[in-house]
Amino acid sequence: MSDRHQNLAIIGHVDHGKSTLVGRLLYETGSVPEHVIEQHKEEAEEKGKGGFEFAYVMDNLAEERERGVTIDIAHQEFSTDAYDFTIVDCPGHRDFVKNMITGASQADNAVLVVAADDGVAPQTREHVFLARTLGIGELIVGVNKMDLVDYSESDYEQVVSEVEDLLNQVRFGTEDASFIPISAFEGDNIAEESDNTDWYDGDILLEALNDLPEPEPPTDAPLRLPIQDVYTIDGIGTVPVGRVETGILNVGDNVSFQPSDVGGEVKTVEMHHEEVPKAEPGDNVGFNVRGIGKDDIRRGDVCGPADDPPTVADTFQAQIVVMQHPSVITAGYTPVFHAHTAQVACTIESIDQKIDPSSGEVAEENPDFIQNGDAAVVTIRPQKPLSIEPSGEIPELGSFAIRDMGQTIAAGKVLDVDER
Repeated sequence: MSDRHQNLAIIGHVDHGKSTLVGRLLYETGSVPEHVIEQHKEEAEEKGKGGFEFAYVMDNLAEERERGVTIDIAHQEFSTDAYDFTIVDCPGHRDFVKNMITGASQADNAVLVVAADDGVAPQTREHVFLARTLGIGELIVGVNKMDLVDYSESDYEQVVSEVEDLLNQVRFGTEDASFIPISAFEGDNIAEESDNTDWYDGDILLEALNDLPEPEPPTDAPLRLPIQDVYTIDGIGTVPVGRVETGILNVGDNVSFQPSDVGGEVKTVEMHHEEVPKAEPGDNVGFNVRGIGKDDIRRGDVCGPADDPPTVADTFQAQIVVMQHPSVITAGYTPVFHAHTAQVACTIESIDQKIDPSSGEVAEENPDFIQNGDAAVVTIRPQKPLSIEPSGEIPELGSFAIRDMGQTIAAGKVLDVDER
C-alpha cells in the first residue's frame, strides 16, 4: 500500500482490449483475490481449457464486471510501488463518457489502449478529445495486441505515428504522452520486459504508471459535496448521500445546500456504516444536518460551507466540444446538461466564439452555428437553478456533459459564472 493515490482512466476503443488490460493489471499486481482465480482455474480445467488460462480468468472477470455494472462506475483498485490506483473507467460501459465528464470519475491521468492491428478508431478519437478537454495530465499509450501483428516494430511505429497525429490535432502535447508496445492477453511489457519486443527499450507499463506525476490533492479548495440521493433513516432523520469532491466535511460544520438555499449544522457523518468525525475528497458519505428535512434538499444540490457556499449560476460561459449531433447547434437550443449529480435543461443563449481545436485560437467570433468536431465558447442559461463552479477554481465541479436524444452530444468546462 502506498499513501499516494491516483485516479486512472483506461480509455480507448471498445474492442481494443481495455477489459483484458484491466484484468492483467489487477492480476499482475495481486489485486484479484486468490480464490477468484482458483475458481476460474477449476472452471477452465473442467471445460478442457487445461493449465492456467489467464485469458479465461480475465474473460470471466470482465463478464462479471459487465453484469455488475452499477449506477456508478465499477471502481477497481490496484497498487504499485509508487501509488494506489483506482481505475475509474469500467471498460465497455456506455455511460463512461458521461461519467467521465460529469466528474463521477475525475481521472488524474489515463492509459489509452490502441490495438496494433486496428490503429486509431472512432472511440479512440472521442476519448482522446475528452481527455484533452477535461484536463487529463499525462497519457500512457498502450499499443495493444502486439501478439496479433507478430510483434512487428513497423506495425508499432505505424500506430504510434497515427496516434501522434491525433494528439497534435487536439493539442495534446506529444511530450505528455509515452508509448509502449504491449499484449494484455500474453502479458508482454506489462509487469516485465518482453523478449518478443527486443527492439523496444523504453519503460514497461507498471514502470510508466509509477513514474506518473503526483496529482495535487483537492483538500485546500472549499468543501463541495454534490448530493446523489436523500434518504430518511429511522432514528436519524434526513440523510443526504454523496461523494466529497473537494475540501473536508467535519462534524459541527455549518453548511449550505445550493441551489435549494437551506443550511444548518452537521450533526453526524457516516462512512461504511460507521460514524466518522470527518470526510475527505473521494469519500462517499451519508450525513445528517440539524433542521434539514427530506423535502428541503434534492439530488443535484451541492453542499458547501455556509460562509463560502456553492455558486449558483444565472448564466455561465463555457467551452464546449461537439462530439455527435445529427445537424447543427444554434442559439436557443435547449438540451439537458449533466453536471456532477445535477441534470438540468439549459439553453445555449449565444455562441460567442468558434475555437480551432488544433490550436486553441479563436477561429470565428459569434458564428451562426456549430457542428460535429467544433469547439466553441458559449453562454448558457439554466432553465432552473443550477450550482456549478468555474473549472479554473474548482475543476471537480466545473465540467459537464450535454445529452440529447439518448446520447452525449457535447462535453464542456465552465469558464466563468454569472451568479444568481
